Amino acid sequence: MDRFPLALVIAVLVQVSCQVFKFVYYSIRAGRISPRYLVTAGGFPSAHTAFVTALAVSIGIRAGFSSDLFAVAAVFSTIVVYDAFRLRGHVQNHARLINRYLLAKTDDEPVSEMVGHSIPEILAGLAFGGGLSAVATVLLG
Repeated sequence: MDRFPLALVIAVLVQVSCQVFKFVYYSIRAGRISPRYLVTAGGFPSAHTAFVTALAVSIGIRAGFSSDLFAVAAVFSTIVVYDAFRLRGHVQNHARLINRYLLAKTDDEPVSEMVGHSIPEILAGLAFGGGLSAVATVLLG
């Protein structure tokens, strides 16, 4: 790990594992394999939240939770999580309305409604990202 920052490697691994989990979870739920869930933006758990939480936790463990570097990661994480919930949540609501009212009268493809995150999805992302990151950082760091 000398060539790459450990916190970044762990965050990327958490992101990938979160997307794989999401792919398996939604494929089982739908009763069919759906590769689109490997790259979907919304859903359970929030991969955005898991990614930035993993980065912040790893930095906190390695540099200290009272360090300036952790403070930057915490602020960055808060902004990303807020965006995933509020802004993208509004986009998701708009997608539902578009699909319900406008596309019902046309043959167009529906707009993806899996964009934003609910509080439970964000909490799952926090637990997923924080937990995996803490374990990986302690084991690898």
